[in-house]
Amino acid sequence: MTMIQKLLSELIGTFALVFCGTGAIVINEVSGGVIGHLGIALTFGLIVASMIFSLGDVSGAHLNPAVTLAFFAAKRFPAKNVLPYCLAQLMGALLASAILRYLFPESASLGATLPSYGVHKAIVLEFIMTFILVLVIFNVSTGSKEKGMTAAIAIGSVVSLEALFGGPVSGASMNPVRSFAPAIVSGHTESLWIYLLIPTAAALVAVVVHIFLYKSDKS
Repeated sequence: MTMIQKLLSELIGTFALVFCGTGAIVINEVSGGVIGHLGIALTFGLIVASMIFSLGDVSGAHLNPAVTLAFFAAKRFPAKNVLPYCLAQLMGALLASAILRYLFPESASLGATLPSYGVHKAIVLEFIMTFILVLVIFNVSTGSKEKGMTAAIAIGSVVSLEALFGGPVSGASMNPVRSFAPAIVSGHTESLWIYLLIPTAAALVAVVVHIFLYKSDKS
């Protein structure tokens, strides 16, 4: 695959994630709750699974700068590709939020992630949820690629699970660009730092733990 194909894949995949996932939140908001919390959580998990299954062979379907950085930290992904991947993901997310703003200007937050029960709870939850997500990703991925039915089901299931219990508290982001795009487009940037720093830190910690757990004992 060429780099252009890989970057377009990341852009499309991240666009779909943000458009469908935060779109479900927006539509639930403007429709008076027709989708519901369970529906929103399932939407996030299903779109992630779908994008991994359809785009994993092209770019690896990272769809998340924290995941891209984690693969790089684990020496599974070349340094020269980190910034292009992250920019493609950012562009896809921003495009999705811009279209949702155009379609639903009445939405106040466009699905932005905001702490509902205090900053400290959001920090702890985002760290733990991202840690679990990345640990799962590393155990079902091939090199730096999330691909195949097993990866799609496992990763999509974890995203849905964590959105179910963590969504009401922190928004269950686990993904810097998923939070960045709606926050910038809607203007709700007051807690954005949490969703940029904490998932990234948690992903890197997950790499260290994964390497330790699977380190062979040669003694």
